[in-house]
Amino acid sequence: MTILDKIVARKKTEVAEAKARVTIQQLEEYPLFSRICYSLKESIEHPQRTGIIAEYKRASPSKGIINGKSTVQEVVQGYQSAGASAISVLTDQDFFQGSLADLTAAREVLQLPLLRKEFIIDKYQIAEAKAFGADIILLIAACLTPAEVESLSIYAKSIGLNVLLEVHNEEELQRSIFNSIDAIGVNNRNLKDFSVSLDHSYDLVNKIPNRFIKVSESGISDPHTIRDLKKRGFQSFLIGENFMKTVDPGEAMKNFVGELKN
Repeated sequence: MTILDKIVARKKTEVAEAKARVTIQQLEEYPLFSRICYSLKESIEHPQRTGIIAEYKRASPSKGIINGKSTVQEVVQGYQSAGASAISVLTDQDFFQGSLADLTAAREVLQLPLLRKEFIIDKYQIAEAKAFGADIILLIAACLTPAEVESLSIYAKSIGLNVLLEVHNEEELQRSIFNSIDAIGVNNRNLKDFSVSLDHSYDLVNKIPNRFIKVSESGISDPHTIRDLKKRGFQSFLIGENFMKTVDPGEAMKNFVGELKN
C-alpha cells in the first residue's frame, strides 16, 4: 500500500464515524455554513497580492513534525499581512496532525479565501468544510474517479465553495476536467513516494485550459522558481513547508515576498 492508499482507507472510517456523530442536515445549521465565500479567482488576480497560497502544516508523513510550536492564528495572520492570495490549512489528524478546529481558528482572523486541505472522498467532507469556515475545497484526482470528481465538484459549487482540482500527470488531468472546477493545481510531489520534481508543473502548464486558474503546488522554495513558473503561465503557487520549517513562518513569507518583488 502507498501512503495515499493508507490515507484514503483511514478517511473511509473517519467519514463514517463523523456521519454517526453529526448529520449533513446538522452541519447545514452551523453559523459558518451560510456565509458567502471569498472568490479564489478574484483574490489570485488582485494586483496587491502575490498569487501565493500559503499553507499551515504541522507535520507530514514524509517529514514527521515540521513545526509543532507556531499557532494557526499567528501563522495565517502573518501570511495574510505578507501578501498571501489564499490560505491552506491541513485538517487531516492522523498523518498531518491537523483538525477542523484549525480551519475555524484560521477563519476567525482571515479576510482571504481559505482552503480545507484534505483527502476528500465523500460529499460529507465538503459540507464539513463549509460548516467550519472554508471557501475552497481540494479534490485529488489520484484518489477519485472522474464521476466522483464531477459529482463532488458540482455539490461544492452548489453550496458556494471554490474547487481546486489537484493532478500529477496528463492522464489525471485529461480525465478530470469539468466546468464545475475553478482551479487546477499540479502537485510536484508524488503522493505515492513523496519525491518532488518541478518537471510535473513544466510538463502540464500548457495542457491546462486557460479558463482555469493554474496552480503549482509543493517543492517551491525560491523566488526565482515563482518568476519562472509565472513566465510559463502559472498564476498561483502553493507553499507550505518552506515557511513552516522556520521559527516564524509569517516572517519567512514576508522575506520571501520581499525577494520576489526585487
